[in-house]
Amino acid sequence: MNDSFGARLRSAMDERGPLCVGIDPHASLLASWGLKDDIDGLETFTRTVVEALADTVAVFKPQSAFFERFGSRGIAVLEQAVADLRAAGGLVVMDAKRGDIGSTMAAYAETFLRPGSPLFSDALTVSPYLGYGSLKPAVDLARESGAGLFVLALTSNPEGAEVQRAVREDGRTIGATMLGHLAEENAGESPMGSFGAVVGATLGDLSSFELDINGPLLAPGIGAQGATAADLPAVFGPAVRNVVPNVSRGVLKEGPDAAALRGAAERFADEIRAAVAV
Repeated sequence: MNDSFGARLRSAMDERGPLCVGIDPHASLLASWGLKDDIDGLETFTRTVVEALADTVAVFKPQSAFFERFGSRGIAVLEQAVADLRAAGGLVVMDAKRGDIGSTMAAYAETFLRPGSPLFSDALTVSPYLGYGSLKPAVDLARESGAGLFVLALTSNPEGAEVQRAVREDGRTIGATMLGHLAEENAGESPMGSFGAVVGATLGDLSSFELDINGPLLAPGIGAQGATAADLPAVFGPAVRNVVPNVSRGVLKEGPDAAALRGAAERFADEIRAAVAV
């Protein structure tokens, strides 16, 4: 890949619309599609989503856990989905939230960020709560391979606040510290850097945080979790153009009808595009 993840992401969102569709084949969703919670149901669900949306949606975020629970056959379905999505021009953010130290972190990075790996993705979600420096193997390999990272910074789950809003001795919160590290990683990059943060769209006023990190902000919470496209400017302020809003159930509930899936994705993309226009 000649272009960085940040450059490819900016281009994809400008062309296809600023939308990330989560691929979350949990048991209740499979059931709502009339599918069994088994490998055949998983494969049918995933293939349907990929065939319906791969050539029109900018970004996809498969949740690795929902494939891992089926063992090696589930991983094989995920590998095929990643390959098919990328072949159709979609960007893949692997939602695996990996976080460890040393050689173990390096192995996670090799799994998802090394070109040629069966699970090579355009970007990976990572957890920095063993210390931001523990992510260095992933940061280094992402730079080398032209991939990106999304670091958990201000997540939408209520439990996250006890860590992310905790105040350090220097007076900064942990979440703000992570955003600061990412701003340093992205300094000088154009049109934006490749090292993003996960920031929940349901968190309300975040004006006390410096969200303009010159990198993407993956924003879960649109749709089923209660946030709307219209909320994005108030939450993200001047950084709203770099927001990558994630919608999962709001789109996936329309399946298994392919036309309904495409229609839902188009509606969300249009609503978000109108809301974040600058």
